[in-house]
Amino acid sequence: MSGDLTPIPHEPAEGESECEHALVHLYEYLDSEMTEADERRMRAHVAHCSPCLAELSIEELVKKLVKRSCAEQAPETLLVRIRQQITVMSVHD
Repeated sequence: MSGDLTPIPHEPAEGESECEHALVHLYEYLDSEMTEADERRMRAHVAHCSPCLAELSIEELVKKLVKRSCAEQAPETLLVRIRQQITVMSVHD
C-alpha cells in the first residue's frame, strides 16, 4: 500500500447499514487500496458478519479466476490458425 490512499469513511453514510458500507468498499479491500486502519475495520466486520464474509469470498474467487484466465496462453497451433484466417479474410476484403 502507498501513503497516498484516501481513507474510506469511518462511519456509514446516513441511512447506510454497516454491511452496505462494507460492500461498497469491498473492491478497495480486495485491491489493497485501503489504509491499514480501514483494512482492520473491514477484517473486523467480515469476521463477525457471515453475509459479508460470503460476499468477500465470492469476489476473491472471481478475482482469482479472472487473473488465472488472463494468464493462460492459447496453444501455438490455435494462434497459427487464427492468423491464417485473418490473412484470408483481409485478402478477400
